[in-house]
Amino acid sequence: MLFPPEILLAALAAFCAGFVDSIVGGGGLVQVPALFVLFPGLPVSSVIGTNRFASVMGTSVAAVQYARKVRIPWRVAITTGVGAGAMSFVGAKISSLMPAHVLKPIIVVLMAAIALYTFRQKTLGETDNVRFTNYLLLAVGFVIGCCTGFYNGFIGPGTGSLLVFSFVSIVGYSFLNASAISKVVNVVADVASLVFFITGNFIRYEIALPMMVCNMAGSFIGSRMALLRGSSFVRRVFLAIIALLILRFGYDVFIAGRIG
Repeated sequence: MLFPPEILLAALAAFCAGFVDSIVGGGGLVQVPALFVLFPGLPVSSVIGTNRFASVMGTSVAAVQYARKVRIPWRVAITTGVGAGAMSFVGAKISSLMPAHVLKPIIVVLMAAIALYTFRQKTLGETDNVRFTNYLLLAVGFVIGCCTGFYNGFIGPGTGSLLVFSFVSIVGYSFLNASAISKVVNVVADVASLVFFITGNFIRYEIALPMMVCNMAGSFIGSRMALLRGSSFVRRVFLAIIALLILRFGYDVFIAGRIG
């Protein structure tokens, strides 16, 4: 059975998204715009639901790959995931009341500051140097989850990258370990939100299923490469994704806003 060209291109985008997302997050920068461009008649809710369905299994594949090689602090990851899942719902609700463009200039400045800080701190995230222990570590993880979860619900793109940066800069994990933890957090939060999209019939399965397979393949290759090359490689990919986020939001603020 031959797939239409649009679905084949969407599957290719899903492969690239899975590859990038498995290393340091940011797969939504590839997958969501591809769905909007290839299927312009698709409602926003269906785009988000289809994207979420296609990516959750890829994220799970990456989480399993990391779990086999990296010692993941499961209590921290799950606690963070619970906070992210809860606040993602809150962020989505508030986004319907306040337009996201109000925050986008702030996001541009924040991303630029993150990129500059990471670039200047050459040894940032090379090794683990965890600053908290026991219940304080869980509390910090929960707060990180709440903040990034709210951002995910309110704005969306780059949530995984912000998670990685938070675990590196605030907690003191290496980039590799932070990426591993963020995959578990993403799975917990995404599964919670996926229930809503499935029960609401927002998923276009004829598009989502081929994308899911390709996203899983990209996630497998990306996570294996991250494990082989270590934290310095993850750091470089992180800087590249942050640069793309700055361009994406910069376009929204300075170009699209003027056109609109």
